[in-house]
Amino acid sequence: MRRRYIILLKIVVWALCLSPVGLLGWKATHDELGANPLSEITLSTGHWTLYLLLITLAISPLRKITGLNWLIRFRRPLGLFAFFYGSLHLMTYVWFDKAFDVHEIVKDIYKRPFITAGMTAWTLMLPLALTSTAASIRWLGGKRWQNLHRLIYASAVAGVVHFWWLVKRDLTDPEIMAGILTLLLALRIIDRLLTSRCARSPALPQES
Repeated sequence: MRRRYIILLKIVVWALCLSPVGLLGWKATHDELGANPLSEITLSTGHWTLYLLLITLAISPLRKITGLNWLIRFRRPLGLFAFFYGSLHLMTYVWFDKAFDVHEIVKDIYKRPFITAGMTAWTLMLPLALTSTAASIRWLGGKRWQNLHRLIYASAVAGVVHFWWLVKRDLTDPEIMAGILTLLLALRIIDRLLTSRCARSPALPQES
C-alpha cells in the first residue's frame, strides 16, 4: 500500500481511538455523564481497553487470512491505545474511588477477585507498553521481544475475566468478548500447529 494511504489510515485510526476519551471529556464539560459520573467513566474506559486489546490480537490472523500485510503497522499503536485506556481505567479507580489510599487498594486487590484480575491485566500490559519502541526490539533481540509481548494474551484473558466477574446480572457483553478472545486464541494455536507440522514435514522429492 502506498505511503500516503498508510499515513491517512493512521490519522483515521488515531482519531477513532481518541474519540471515546474525547466524548467523555465533552460529556464531563456539558454535565452529560449521568447520575453516576464515576461509573460512566470507569465502564467506558474499561470497555475500550478490552475492545482495543481484542482488535490488537485480531491484526495478525486478519493479516494472514487476507494477505494485507500493511495491517501489521497498526498493531503497535492499537496496543498502546489499549494500555492508555487501561491506565485511565486504573486511574479512575485509584484516584476517584480510593483517593490514592494504598492500604485500601491493597486490601481490595486481596479481597475482591475482579479487582485482582483487573490489576493483573494492567500489570501485564505495562512491560509491553514500556518496550514498544524499535530501540527496545534491538536491545532485547527479536526473539526475546516476541516472547515478552506474548503477555498480551494473558493480559486479555485477565481483562475479560475482570469484566466477567464485575458484571453481576447480564453477562451478554463479557460472554461476547470471551467468545471473540477464544476464537482469536484458537486461530493462533491452529496457526502454530500448522507451522510446526510444515516445518517437520520432509521435502517432497523432485521429479527427474
